[in-house]
Amino acid sequence: MAMVVKNNMSAISTLNTLNKNSSALAKSLQKVSSGMKINGAADDASGYAISERMRVQIRGLDQANSNTQNGSSMMKVAEGAVSSTVDILKTLKEKVINAANDTNTDSDRQTIQKELNQSIDQINDNANVTFNGKYLVDGSHNKKIQQTSTTLTNQSLSTTTATNTGLTDLKDRNGNSLNIHSNDNLTVSYVKQGKTYTTTFQVGTGTTLDTMLKNVTAASKSNDLKITQASSVIGKDSSGNTVYTADGTSAISISSVASGVGNQISGLTISVTDSDGNINKSANAVLDNFSESIRAENAGPDNSLVLQVGTKANQAIKVGLTDMRSEALGLSGSDGSKLNISTQVKANAAINVLDNAVQKALDQQTTIGSIESRLEYTSSNLTTASENVQAAESTIRDADMAKEMTNYTKNNVLLQAAQSMLAQANQSSSSVLSLLQ
Repeated sequence: MAMVVKNNMSAISTLNTLNKNSSALAKSLQKVSSGMKINGAADDASGYAISERMRVQIRGLDQANSNTQNGSSMMKVAEGAVSSTVDILKTLKEKVINAANDTNTDSDRQTIQKELNQSIDQINDNANVTFNGKYLVDGSHNKKIQQTSTTLTNQSLSTTTATNTGLTDLKDRNGNSLNIHSNDNLTVSYVKQGKTYTTTFQVGTGTTLDTMLKNVTAASKSNDLKITQASSVIGKDSSGNTVYTADGTSAISISSVASGVGNQISGLTISVTDSDGNINKSANAVLDNFSESIRAENAGPDNSLVLQVGTKANQAIKVGLTDMRSEALGLSGSDGSKLNISTQVKANAAINVLDNAVQKALDQQTTIGSIESRLEYTSSNLTTASENVQAAESTIRDADMAKEMTNYTKNNVLLQAAQSMLAQANQSSSSVLSLLQ
């Protein structure tokens, strides 16, 4: 090899190697210090893009999980309010049963009435519970509903019962006669807007279910009620779904003529006594078994609570919470009137009102409980998904520290070797000076 001084190729080659080793050492140092084998797109363009998408997904899953837990907390607040209302209704049921007992004086019933009034006010307070300033069970976050009227259905009467069936011809579901006689007395009570309307008349001959109801509406000077017979279709609920009888057979229903909460019939009580005043218990057990099959509700837009529980649009759970105020439960009227138990007859009629109110509250509690259960499963699923995506992202992005330390040590040694050889290469040209001496 020729001896030259202008271009020291050995030094240049060694310098290039030194630079490569220095760059490799810098990369190794970055990987060791960060714990990641991909620190930027230059390290692995496709791997970097995949990893970043996974990181976006992980953060989305974690936020969705946080949303789920916050939603669960909100549902617990709503459940607490409804549970308190259920407890109050259970107490009120005891009170009205007590008031229906004639061991009480009118003064005693007035005392019970005061307690009932306060309890009804507390039910309204429960309905105004808030979470983060948002009212929950006052009806402001109900699903989209169509206006409906109260429908009370009796599935204890014979399937052959029609609206024109005579009271003396009534039979139970098994075909047994109710033993109602023409000289018996019939007392019918119903509650609307917190007011109790009661009518008593002699059964007589030829009195049908239809004429019974006409007697009731005539006595109350209103046209609140109507009676219908359905082969199996009772009507449509607030969601527009067809409501059928439980066993799919014919049933008699008594409905409010007008729709909406303001016109709901919150309780219907029918009692048969003979000419001596004795109670016909077997007949009453059947006739008094009109249970609420369709609840009266006001029409309204969809104001359901939306819980975003996924990382994609529309991955949400919608929750519609019904009105749990006393008027919606049938315990009071829009004018402030409250369920009255001042007499034995009114207290007796109030028992069915409380039964219907409890059913409404329990339906709402069931809805809330099912949502809470679903949110628990959702949270568990999101946690698992986030963990699995994190593991996948770690495989792509995280450095194998043992391997990277080995590379770092190797590159560090190579750098030092290159530095030493560069020094030697820089000295090689000085040998030319011996020719000039």
